[in-house]
Amino acid sequence: MPLLTIGYSTLADRAQNIRYPNGADWEYQVHIQKALAKPVKPGVVYLDSLGVAKSRNSALEHANGTYLLFGDDDVVFHEQALTEALRYLEHHPEVSLLLTSAVDETGKLRKNYPTKLTELTRFNCARAATYEMIVRVEDVKNYGVLFDEDFGAGAKNHLGDEYIFIADLISKGAKCVFAPIPIAMHPADSSGARWGARQDRIARARVFKRVFGVMAVPVRLAFASRRVTELGGFLNAAKFVISR
Repeated sequence: MPLLTIGYSTLADRAQNIRYPNGADWEYQVHIQKALAKPVKPGVVYLDSLGVAKSRNSALEHANGTYLLFGDDDVVFHEQALTEALRYLEHHPEVSLLLTSAVDETGKLRKNYPTKLTELTRFNCARAATYEMIVRVEDVKNYGVLFDEDFGAGAKNHLGDEYIFIADLISKGAKCVFAPIPIAMHPADSSGARWGARQDRIARARVFKRVFGVMAVPVRLAFASRRVTELGGFLNAAKFVISR
């Protein structure tokens, strides 16, 4: 059994862009969405569907490694940092998901990450990116958690699949931890960073409803109070709070 599976999500015409890290005892799989031609290739899984959450679930289904890292065709993983993250997981078997950090193409951290080990809750992991997540495959399967295929790139709600996945694990009792280990490089621009458009606001509102249920409105209110400008002003912020 390999120590790590890296499951890449991509489209057929972008698969050649993948840059594989060089790690000992690592398995690489490519999950191609909306595939037409399906030549038999080792490590390649062809999906009839479109949507990144569907390909993440395919990665969970097919992973042979003890751990699974989710990759995209525009992400570059750093072998040394990834090895450090795996070492942490090997020494902390109680951790089901390790959330790490990433840099942009200039080498700058992509977000204001915590500077120390931090246990994750539903209130501090909303900005997680899939390529920052390493999961213990057996734990995730035992908890019965999958990515919600109504969310994420390629779905009607084009963001939030990572946050929902972590929140679902936490709600099942899994221990999820952040460690400030920059394992990846991803360009600064991404769908999760979009703000202002009506569909962005609606998608974010639905994410909070999915995670918090009947408590979504007060959580949205607290969020909107800090993000009025990004949401497009007070009127749009109010629509965000009361959205169904």
